[in-house]
Amino acid sequence: IHGGYGYVREFPAERHLRDSRVTMIYEGTSEVQRIVIARNVLSE
Repeated sequence: IHGGYGYVREFPAERHLRDSRVTMIYEGTSEVQRIVIARNVLSE
């Protein structure tokens, strides 16, 4: 969406891109999340 501005530290878009990537890494992949949810549901 922002092109090269998403990678330049002087622009707020870079911080938002970096924060979104950290959130994805912190939360794990969607497949891992599905496995965790499935285990929880099936254990009940």
